[in-house]
Amino acid sequence: MKNLYILLFAILCFSCKNDSKEAKVDTKETSAKEEKTNAARNLAETIATTHHKKDFFDNGAIAFDININFGGEERLNGRVTMLTNSSKIKIEKEDGTTIVYNGEEVFLYPEQKNYEGARFDIFTWPYFFAMPFKLTDDGTKWQEKQERKLDSTNYNSAKLTFKNNVGDAPDDWYIIYSDKRTHLLKAAAYIVTFGKDVKSAEENPHAIVYERYFTVKSVPVAKYWKFYNWSEDKGIYGEAIGDAEISKLKYIPIEEATFDIPQNAIKVER
Repeated sequence: MKNLYILLFAILCFSCKNDSKEAKVDTKETSAKEEKTNAARNLAETIATTHHKKDFFDNGAIAFDININFGGEERLNGRVTMLTNSSKIKIEKEDGTTIVYNGEEVFLYPEQKNYEGARFDIFTWPYFFAMPFKLTDDGTKWQEKQERKLDSTNYNSAKLTFKNNVGDAPDDWYIIYSDKRTHLLKAAAYIVTFGKDVKSAEENPHAIVYERYFTVKSVPVAKYWKFYNWSEDKGIYGEAIGDAEISKLKYIPIEEATFDIPQNAIKVER
């Protein structure tokens, strides 16, 4: 009986030691994961600070012309007016189409100009414009910071995802690239899940590259955007598949930024 007690005690001690080792391993792994997450979040905060996020939001509202081309065809040509916190947006296109997001719903005028990508346009292009100031929004989630190569140059990068029910496409993800020297936003690889599932979207990821920064009221803004095919292994590859130009940018008082819904406008559903 004495020998049985000794054996049971030895087994119990061995089990406790193993549990202790496993707990230490789990703690180390959790700590390392948190450290990497914090480093990624710090990258986002550094970009936001470098882009003078506070100054941008203090301006209240902004307006600019935008011209976007894909595959040699014009995708969008018009003027964007938006509150700097993106809570209200208006696009007035050269062809006479007006799209308005009033903070709750999207509307389009006139009805005969309605098209499938209207809701995508009102949210996507203003988001790409405001991206440096949106990286630390509530609902953003960050993963491991690491170096990634983009067109033969190494950049600091991290993956951005979103909490459930954030925006029109919470399953989108971005790989954010930051210039090591200037800490400006250099590029963002991304998938578009609007109208498709994640698996389909991940078969064709793209990247937007920001070029030729200029400064208005201390806030750096990229004048040119270029779009490329992208993969985790290659980074951007091939010729540019699209481009955009920002011009005639100015900050305006909030009271001058109107987002009234045109009479007879139609609601653009999800």
